[in-house]
Amino acid sequence: MILDLFRLDDQVAVVTGAGRGLGAAIAIAFAEAGSDVVISSRTESELRGVADAVHAAGRRAHVVAADLSDPDAAAALATAAVEQFGRLDIVVNNVGGALPKPLLDTTPADLEAAFTFNVSNAHALVTAAVPKILETSGSGSIINITSMMGRQPGRAFAAYGTAKAALTHYTRLASMDLCPKIRVNGIAPGSIVTSALEIVASNESIRTPMEKVTPMRTLGEPNDVAAAALYLASPAGKFMTGKVIEVDGGLIAPNLDIPIPDL
Repeated sequence: MILDLFRLDDQVAVVTGAGRGLGAAIAIAFAEAGSDVVISSRTESELRGVADAVHAAGRRAHVVAADLSDPDAAAALATAAVEQFGRLDIVVNNVGGALPKPLLDTTPADLEAAFTFNVSNAHALVTAAVPKILETSGSGSIINITSMMGRQPGRAFAAYGTAKAALTHYTRLASMDLCPKIRVNGIAPGSIVTSALEIVASNESIRTPMEKVTPMRTLGEPNDVAAAALYLASPAGKFMTGKVIEVDGGLIAPNLDIPIPDL
């Protein structure tokens, strides 16, 4: 049956930024599809809650509380997966971000920090994971979570948007180096209702205009991204590599305008 192609039975995945939001939804979705997961973020209490949901789905979770702004900490997750579960099949680079800041207030250090957090850390985990995947599973899937701001211009997102654009193209470049045994794809979410968007989502005077300019007339949910990740990770996506799925409600321009005055 076609639904069998979406199974991840007895595979092992590493998901970063998995304490809440998109990472948590992806980790739980993978568990429901049959995968064990290594989940990591800064806050152990949040990870424990996700681990409970994984266990409720009948799968195993290994919690790694770590500061993933450190590339070495990110890279160590590949070893943790093999030590705990004996193999590694899937990597989801979800951790990332950078606060909005006007262009003229954005320093070179801000750009460097955004690049490290969003791109260098992903690369550190990829390069650590690839030998483990090849050794223990023979083939696998890497998924990078980028952003619609990596392709659409908006005020105050110079650092974040530039870093996510770099991660998007890194995804394409890495896919060429790692094919045919390891597929590398990305997901570019739009406005998804997570804790990062909580203030916006709870304010109807902001949320309603955002929904009106989104072609699907609504904001996304974490499971919208998790479903795309499951497709890319599973045999259903076996002919996909070097591609970025845009899970953004059809946006062709940002739906939230940061109120920065004209020059």
